[in-house]
Amino acid sequence: MNFTRFTLAGALALGLAQGALAQTEVVFNFPVAVGGPITAIIDEYAATFNAANPDIKVVPVYTGSYQDTIARTLTQIRGGDSPAMAVLLSVDTFTLYDEDVLVALDDLATTEADKAFLTDFFPAFLANGQVGGKVWSLPFQRSTPVLYWNKAAFAEAGLDPEVPPTTWAEMVEMGKALVQRDASGNVTRWGVRIPTSGFPYWLFQGLTTANDSFLMNADGNEVYFDSPGVVEAAEFLVALSAEHGVMAPGIIEWGATPQAFFEGESAMIWTTTGNLTNIRSNAPFDFGVAMLPANKRPGAPTGGGNLFIFNTVPDDVQKAAFEFAKWLTSPEMAADWSIRTGYVAVSPAAWETEAMKAYAAEFPPATVARDQLEYATAELSTHENQRVTRVLNDALQAAILGQKTPAQALAEAQAEATRILAAYR
Repeated sequence: MNFTRFTLAGALALGLAQGALAQTEVVFNFPVAVGGPITAIIDEYAATFNAANPDIKVVPVYTGSYQDTIARTLTQIRGGDSPAMAVLLSVDTFTLYDEDVLVALDDLATTEADKAFLTDFFPAFLANGQVGGKVWSLPFQRSTPVLYWNKAAFAEAGLDPEVPPTTWAEMVEMGKALVQRDASGNVTRWGVRIPTSGFPYWLFQGLTTANDSFLMNADGNEVYFDSPGVVEAAEFLVALSAEHGVMAPGIIEWGATPQAFFEGESAMIWTTTGNLTNIRSNAPFDFGVAMLPANKRPGAPTGGGNLFIFNTVPDDVQKAAFEFAKWLTSPEMAADWSIRTGYVAVSPAAWETEAMKAYAAEFPPATVARDQLEYATAELSTHENQRVTRVLNDALQAAILGQKTPAQALAEAQAEATRILAAYR
């Protein structure tokens, strides 16, 4: 039974019984376009919480993409019309910390229970929300990239449909078997698809992590774009098309990737576990989900959004926002959100709820991203994060398009990122 729907009627009754009370309003910026299933879920959550807490009124405001949401939120803060909280990319923590607009959640955690709560999340998800030994944002709609494979295509190619690639070499070998061409020699099905548009650094980090290499330090003031392991990962990404012929050449669109999978244009894809519900609902064939293939080690970056509370609203609003954030990330709610959206439930305790146990038993692919967290690393995040990631993205695209060698592109990116970060060292 759905947790929130089960409790909504009772919570509403409780709220009415309490009568009209003075309410603390918590404006909550949420990164999604108006309308659709996600807004319905968030509206439901807000109504449930408000009914159970009649002295608080959470008001969700839907603010477009993550990029739209951080731009709008900072504009509101600077204009004196700050929201109380927002879901923003976890990698925005350094940016918002440098803007001096965040509340350290350790400062809001005044009880022993609250202090313990801040440590309840998976460590890999907490990493991007910490600066200077304090917690500045809470994991909420989090993800990792995973590999999806078309079992029917595997069987057709003479591969075991239940066995995905576990290494780079296996992915190349299987990819070659999966490529299909028409009578004219044109490729009608690629072996693998790794998106390289928009934010190519993220899936690239799946390669660097597997190559036991890191893109930045924990303090966010140093990057390692030109290290040998990172260059080797970029060379492998380019070679998937240029040498091995298992992936389409050029820049591969992120947004079109699920549809390319559904239509049989690619037999394997790398994308977020946040696409799990979408793929489960729309794939016209049996599919599998696996950890990203390893080279020197298994691993992947984390991704997705965290909950941030702003110091630009009164103390009572900050405290009310913290109460909502705790409720929204509680084990029962984290499990409900994961089941209904495909994002990874953010705490071990969420996976111990009866709802999550039943879901995992009925749909085992949901556990893959959780299990991959053991090997996960923090997503690329630095001071001046948007500038630094743009430098790496541009370098990767130059290498993919053959405009520069991976080594040359990454050496130039390293020099530029080092210049940008000089003020923070």
